[in-house]
This record gives sequence, structure tokens and C-alpha cells, in this order.
Amino acid sequence: PGMYREGEYDLAGFGVGIVDRDKVINGRTVKKDDMVIGLESSGLHSNGYSLVRKVFNSKELKKRDRELLRPTRLYAKGIIALKSKVDIKGIANITGGAFYDKIPRIIPKGMAIEIDKYSWRVPTIFSIIQKKGGIEDRQMYRTFNMGIGMVVVVVKRDAERSIRILAQNGVKAHAIGRVVKGAREVAIL
Repeated sequence: PGMYREGEYDLAGFGVGIVDRDKVINGRTVKKDDMVIGLESSGLHSNGYSLVRKVFNSKELKKRDRELLRPTRLYAKGIIALKSKVDIKGIANITGGAFYDKIPRIIPKGMAIEIDKYSWRVPTIFSIIQKKGGIEDRQMYRTFNMGIGMVVVVVKRDAERSIRILAQNGVKAHAIGRVVKGAREVAIL
């Protein structure tokens, strides 16, 4: 939504891959009582900056530039290691739309996910943004990753093992939720 001044630019990149159709992780095997593992983010990642620019004035943005511009954590190494040892039933990157729009895409019909918002420590920057901007919880979890950059769904018996495997590969993770019966939605409790 913001405009660049003359001489300013944005540089972005992406990757493309290929996977056999029968190995696509699309959530079709997600079942009741499966666990949701949240992989910690490194900060804001790439979402919510229009709102951040509304909340903070230019002096405040400059003061917090290190935190606000921290590079996005990438999860490839951790996910590859996890996939080699555990059946990942669903996976979602927590970007635009965050918890409420991204996670439902990996839930089959008749299922829902309950997220325990107290199961991980939300980085302070999100609390500052929320308080300073007078933003409701639901909007915060829709706009920002709140400290969780990606989620994977695994069977309950693999939850702790998944957290250990991710940690061994440089990714701190937490059991943050579970699959329940419902209408393909996410409830943050």
C-alpha cells in the first residue's frame, strides 16, 4: 500500500520446486487429535508493514529498525530433516492472513484447529504494536505471525519427537494446538 520515493526500490526473490503428486503435503490425512507444531519466527517476517508504518512515526521506526527489519527465518533445513523422519500431514507458512487464513487451507472438511496462544512466548514487538495501535487480538493474529512463522501437523505421538528434530536443525518449535472436529476454521484460545 505504500509508495516508494524516486531512487528507492524493493528486491524480492522466490524459489520453485517440484514434487511427485503422491508426496504433496496438502492436509488430506489430517485427523482429529493430530497436533499442530509451531516453528518460531525471527520477528515480523514480511507481513504487517503497512500497519506498522501507521502505528510508529518515522523516529520510532528508525529506533526499532533492527527489530523491524530482521530477515525472515527460513525453515527448509528443519522441514527437510523432519520430513525424512516424521509423516508431516499438513504444513502452512504463517504469512499474510496468518493464523485465520493460512492454516484452514490444510484442514480437511469436518476438521478445525484450536491454537493455545499461551503455548509459546509472543515476542515483545507484537505487544508494543498492539498496544500502541489499539489493535484487537483477532486482527493481530490475522495480520502478524505473532512469533510463529510456520506450522506443521503431525500425529500426536510424533509431536515431541518433531520438536526435537527441528531443534537439532536450528529451529525452535512448540506444540501450539490440536485438530478437533469443526468447520475448517482456527480458534485461538
